[in-house]
Amino acid sequence: MAAIRVGNAPCSWGALEFDNLDGKSAGYRRVLDEMAATGYVGTELGDWGFMPADPPTLRAELESRAMAMVGAFVPVALKDPATHAEGEATALRVARLLADVASPDHAPFLVLADDNGSDPIRTKNAGRVVPGMGLSDLEWRAFAAGTNSIARAVKAEYGLRTVFHHHCAGYIETPDEVARLMALTDPEVVGLVLDTGHYAYGAGGADAVIEALDRFVGRIWHMHFKDCEPNVANGARAGHHDYFEAVRQGVFCELGQGCVDFKTVMEKLNQRAYSGWIVVEQDVLPGMGTPKQSAQRNRDFLTGLEL
Repeated sequence: MAAIRVGNAPCSWGALEFDNLDGKSAGYRRVLDEMAATGYVGTELGDWGFMPADPPTLRAELESRAMAMVGAFVPVALKDPATHAEGEATALRVARLLADVASPDHAPFLVLADDNGSDPIRTKNAGRVVPGMGLSDLEWRAFAAGTNSIARAVKAEYGLRTVFHHHCAGYIETPDEVARLMALTDPEVVGLVLDTGHYAYGAGGADAVIEALDRFVGRIWHMHFKDCEPNVANGARAGHHDYFEAVRQGVFCELGQGCVDFKTVMEKLNQRAYSGWIVVEQDVLPGMGTPKQSAQRNRDFLTGLEL
């Protein structure tokens, strides 16, 4: 069996990249303490400013808990060429910090994404997107060009690889949108982080997650384990709730409580000798739920899968 390590991310404690959310998430020290206490050995950075941006300070916080830095999420409105220069500058700033605190045995990923939640139509229709809500051909070219440019700059400057994060409430949500982006981007520098929960919600079903492991074989460099509660998802679709209301209702539930077949996912990963990280993400809004207890149950669930 491939050597796989398990991390978690600040979004499981309600520390999200979105502006104007009600409530307050836990501070980074509590988040890292609770991650370590519940059995995780790696973390993603979270939104810029959540954790210290000073490399010695951040390195000390990680080392004191025997935690590795796994990656960092960077949202950019890639369909608009006017955002690309600023997006690249932001990505390079984040990549510099990642490189400075990297563990000797693991180079973190730059996790690039759309500026999710910023387009009203995509946010309103998350989980039920139809083709007419997608990018134009011109916007697709811009989106792919920006993705390639940022990934190449991050690789050239800091030697780090970039994985793209498909995400509900963004322009890369459905299986066909993911496939088109992968076809338009450079496989030498742009991989895919497969987020099982976002993929199940965006695709309309759990079977698509298993299909994705075959469809994007070779491009999946990183994994986010997230579950999707089908009753909540279907209720959100029927009630025409937007993305944030679906999250508030618990569409991303604890592992094993939703529709994602993690046993089969693990069988597929092991068949391919996947040896990267699995990062648990149970997206919750600030102040929502009981993150430490959920983190422990999620870790226990993965232990049952021999992780």
